[in-house]
Amino acid sequence: MGALRLPSLSSFFTSSSISLRSSLLFRRQNRLGFPLRPLSTAFSSQNTAEKETEIEDRQASQKSRVQDRVITPRSQDFNAWYLDVIANAELADYGPVRGTMVIRPYGYAIWEAIQDYLNVIFKETGHSNMYFPQFIPYSFIEKEASHVEGFSPELALVTIGGGKELEEKLVVRPTSETIVNHMFTQWIHSYRDLPLMINQWANVTRWEMRTKPFVRTLEFLWQEGHTAHASPEEAEKEALQMIDVYTKFAYEQAAIPVIAGRKSKVETFAGACKTYTIEAMMGDRKALQAGTSHNLGQNFSRAFETQFTDENGQRHHVWQTSWAISTRFVGGIIMTHGDDAGLMLPPKLAPVQVVIVPIWKKTDEKTGVLNAALSVKQVFVAAGIRVKLDDSDQRTPGWKFNFWEMKGVPLRIEIGPRDVSSGSVVVSRRDVPGKQGKVFGISMEPSVLVAYIKEKLDEIQSSLLGRATSYRDSNIVDVSSYTELKEAISQGKWARGPWSASDEEELKVKEETGATIRCFPFEQPQGTKTCLMTGNPAEEVAIFAKSY
Repeated sequence: MGALRLPSLSSFFTSSSISLRSSLLFRRQNRLGFPLRPLSTAFSSQNTAEKETEIEDRQASQKSRVQDRVITPRSQDFNAWYLDVIANAELADYGPVRGTMVIRPYGYAIWEAIQDYLNVIFKETGHSNMYFPQFIPYSFIEKEASHVEGFSPELALVTIGGGKELEEKLVVRPTSETIVNHMFTQWIHSYRDLPLMINQWANVTRWEMRTKPFVRTLEFLWQEGHTAHASPEEAEKEALQMIDVYTKFAYEQAAIPVIAGRKSKVETFAGACKTYTIEAMMGDRKALQAGTSHNLGQNFSRAFETQFTDENGQRHHVWQTSWAISTRFVGGIIMTHGDDAGLMLPPKLAPVQVVIVPIWKKTDEKTGVLNAALSVKQVFVAAGIRVKLDDSDQRTPGWKFNFWEMKGVPLRIEIGPRDVSSGSVVVSRRDVPGKQGKVFGISMEPSVLVAYIKEKLDEIQSSLLGRATSYRDSNIVDVSSYTELKEAISQGKWARGPWSASDEEELKVKEETGATIRCFPFEQPQGTKTCLMTGNPAEEVAIFAKSY
């Protein structure tokens, strides 16, 4: 396999390519950037003294790898670290068109885990999957004035087809509200046809000028839900229900403590009456808009004349919603949980929850160790645990340890000759480095081992959420004046304060600080409030932050 090229993504996606070129040269010599470790540093032990020695040896080995590897430390250059992790964890590579990416199997497996969870929830809440064409007549986009104004700079247009100039140029799908409404108009006639609730998993093209892998690319994958209702109350209930679905997913599956709330008028989706959002704090304290749900009101139904006849024979335009989550959530997982060793995946979304690394010195030990490892793997498979047995003999155990840490696998099991003799295994946690995260002597007896592993996976899931929540909360500053807001933003933190100022003053904050209103959180403090900008009464607090 050739050298990974993704660290040079910086020349395609960002302006920091020069700082990464030297590390790229090293990667051409060593594909993964992991030093080859001697087998002697990774053997299981049985008695206490040997265990202590082994722990120290492996700790020393780990320190050596930290010094040797080519991942840029997060604290040194967060963007370079992010690109290094994507490369070394084999999540994605760059496409031949600037700003595009190829999602590699491991990265796509994370997206599949997201799909698997959400698909079940969507169907439980009454939605059906379907698919709409990728090409949309330009006249559709023009029908909703604010929509075309909002998306015009990002549109990719097709003007030639089959060697001939098209009579009407086509838009490569930036989002599907327009084509959905065109079809809804043909399908909805009576109140009996409502509610109509569909979802599609699709690709989207937006011609972004500043791109970043997973977070913002010219083409990305997402799901987009579209619903039509007979009343504004139903539409509002649906929009809120779906942002709740996203919030629950973020907390319980991705272990990301998002803040759910309503967007300001300035930040509302083009063509929507209200936009609800979940905002996540990344490891560099920037905000990531991780999912949105829009109450579209009757804006699109009026533009497309999507109407229904009610029980009394009266004609009305339908009320609509749309909501989406995309592959940028994969980037959010990387930037929320990753560390200097690479990825750190929440167990519920990890493609591999447990990796088994067999260890032997002598040829006559190999068969027994591999048989035991295979037996443990089969136990996990039967228990529904996603497991990988790394039984290749081209790499040392130390290299494998480092590699699977890079891939963010939550638990590692080591099995050596002495473990086979004692009928036990060694278990290491990805989220707890060193000896603190390593436990010896866990019985191979299936019921005991499965119960232990499932317990540890649950602990890791909770630990990641707790850690991310503490980080988020320690980096949100309550402010009561514009001076305090500017100070908080200058320190790289989020600012939370009362707001009732105008759109113009909101844009002033963005111009002067680079921060925007991320949302008005659903959870609001009690008591009277005074706008931090104007001194006038305010009903809500808003969160300001710099964002991706």
